Amino acid sequence: MPQRQPTRPTFGWDNLSGATAAGLPAVDDLPHTRLLTSGRAALFAAMKALGVGTGDTVLAPSYHCPTLVAPLRAAGATVQFYPLGADGLPQLDDITPAAGTRALVVAQLFGLPRSLAAVRGWCDAHGIALVEDCAHSFFGQAGERAVGHWGDLATASLSKFFPVPEGGLLASALPLPPQALGPAGAKAQVKAWVDLLERGSEQERLTGLNAGLRALFRLKNGPPRPGTAGATPRPMTEAEMMADCDLARSEQAPAALTRWLTGLPRERIVARRRRHFGRLQARCSHLHNAHPLMGPLPADAAPYVLPLWVNAPEPVYTALREAGCAVFRWDRIWPGVPDFPGDHGALWRTHVLQLLCHQDLTDAQIDHTADLLAHHLHP
Repeated sequence: MPQRQPTRPTFGWDNLSGATAAGLPAVDDLPHTRLLTSGRAALFAAMKALGVGTGDTVLAPSYHCPTLVAPLRAAGATVQFYPLGADGLPQLDDITPAAGTRALVVAQLFGLPRSLAAVRGWCDAHGIALVEDCAHSFFGQAGERAVGHWGDLATASLSKFFPVPEGGLLASALPLPPQALGPAGAKAQVKAWVDLLERGSEQERLTGLNAGLRALFRLKNGPPRPGTAGATPRPMTEAEMMADCDLARSEQAPAALTRWLTGLPRERIVARRRRHFGRLQARCSHLHNAHPLMGPLPADAAPYVLPLWVNAPEPVYTALREAGCAVFRWDRIWPGVPDFPGDHGALWRTHVLQLLCHQDLTDAQIDHTADLLAHHLHP
């Protein structure tokens, strides 16, 4: 079985080197922030901060990870989906907000943040709060403003950008209402360290400790379990989706380790992501029947993935997943998403592969993914 590439940042000794400053704006530059256990916990907290509850409606994108929708439903909201344009932003002319609509959630997709000036103006005109979901975009400039600074509230997923075992962020330019968070507890504190060491040793990132730690974790875990390939997921009910998204610790504080790890030097995070993205983009620009979805990497972005459009995605997606490559797509959608005319989100669910480019992938892993793409998408 091939070693699976890490799908999120993984702690290693090199995380301790480099300049502290990222060189780009960040969501946690906002003056009022709250650490939580995950990005979905941050979205749940955003709903609570806005007073969203049963009988209220929240607007959400047709193209999404289910963990964006589950917190809205957990807060009691009815979710009204909206279609996306080619830029990944709401098709505002096609949205008629229901009575009782309290908020619009817009995602800064792929780590390539966009100006939300039009969305901000639309929300203001309709008296609706804007929640800027920065799960993919912790760093960067979103047009005229820094990422996270368009929304009344911004949310982020720390585990997508830092080697944290868990972590989310709620941020705002204005003071946040109080939220009573339960303590992480001794079990969660220990588990955070165990997860950190296990994932680091799996990827051979803890020189001097890897062999011993892997032996210990083999005793703990038993034989490795097979990974999942790229088959289209079966439809799930809303109850199954809610259980799968696991909101159990949404109102608990994260482990103390999270705060320390988000204080690691940030220059390396941005620089390596940009380098990996450029490497993938150069290779993917010459593929047959596939192309990068967006244009060149902006100078003020720290990408999360390279989104790749593939005309016939199933064979290559299955091959990449079976080879353990760091790739996924959002092909599992919330029950009840309508079919909107001209909705780019509906097409992206099938045709867009998200190729991860985080800082703890190696050049060899990036090249392996690109080589497999070239092999399966040759003329």
